[in-house]
Amino acid sequence: MANTVIEVKKNPNENNSSVLRRFSRKIQESGIVRKVKAARYNLRKESKLKVKNSALKRMSRRLEIEKLKKLGKMVTK
Repeated sequence: MANTVIEVKKNPNENNSSVLRRFSRKIQESGIVRKVKAARYNLRKESKLKVKNSALKRMSRRLEIEKLKKLGKMVTK
């Protein structure tokens, strides 16, 4: 995301709340907040190697559990 500079200068005889209101309006018009909120929870996909390793771990755990059940060391619910 590109850095965007938004600058609001205070005019003479202008109070702080109106400057803040103008700044907030410019921020909303630029769409910065919307982009940040949209990208907030996006997660990267896991790498193929990581997916493969987790699948292999699951398979080995299942085999171990089946083996323990057959030996009677693990009770099924």
